[in-house]
Amino acid sequence: MVEINQMLFDFLQENIDNITEEWLSYREEIQGSIYSKSAGEKSEKSLREQNRLTNLTIASSLLEDKGIFEENKKNWALIVAQSRIHTRTPIYEVQEALSKVRMAHWSFVEQFVEQQGEKVLRSDILKWGIAIHKAFDELLVEFSKRYDELMHTRLNAQRILIEELNAPIIKLNQTVGVLPLIGDIDTSRVQSIADYVPQKCVELDVSHLFIDLSGVTLIDTMVANHLYQMTQMLDLLGIQSSLTGIRPEIAQTSVQLGLDFSKISTYGSLQLAMRKNLIVLS
Repeated sequence: MVEINQMLFDFLQENIDNITEEWLSYREEIQGSIYSKSAGEKSEKSLREQNRLTNLTIASSLLEDKGIFEENKKNWALIVAQSRIHTRTPIYEVQEALSKVRMAHWSFVEQFVEQQGEKVLRSDILKWGIAIHKAFDELLVEFSKRYDELMHTRLNAQRILIEELNAPIIKLNQTVGVLPLIGDIDTSRVQSIADYVPQKCVELDVSHLFIDLSGVTLIDTMVANHLYQMTQMLDLLGIQSSLTGIRPEIAQTSVQLGLDFSKISTYGSLQLAMRKNLIVLS
């Protein structure tokens, strides 16, 4: 059994490029997909290289040393997952593509069986079927895991970027920062700001934060309350906060809520706050 397995492995290795050619011949027109037969030379070159690795990985599942397949599987999954995320390819398209690779791969197993004739037993074919189909299933599972991990990392990076753009803390010097808030601030946005700002101030080693509201066009009672709670949280962290650019309507809303901003320095503008606090830009 080991000898006939090695013979099949060698045969698949010899035909590794032919398997890829057959797989590529299965392609159809799929708008915007890397798997489309009209995707272009660059995409086809990438598919050829990756399918060669796919064929090598599947063939290695026939070897007695299962560690080779495990190593190839992890390497393949990482390379293909990175590529498909880069091309924004959904997982279902990868599943369909692997299904066609399975067809192409098995067609060459059939060719090998025809060539070898009576040397191949029925039990050999059954065992190859189990091994190869299991290998394809494991490839898909490993790919899905890597795809999910990489996508989670990318989404987390995008979330951090959105938070930074939503509430950019600009350091004026070693210990002083300014938080310029611009545009409409609804409950959802202010909640995100309140969650992000205290932690970011600690990371940046900010001991005094100027919260500039001069660019805020509209604020309601819920938003004003969240801003107040954020200043309280900053105070608990030992971070002094000052409000600048407060419009009359914002001041009126705060008074109506009964929010006590008496412990917080307030200024008509950021320039005035910096001048009165003798802030020197570094």
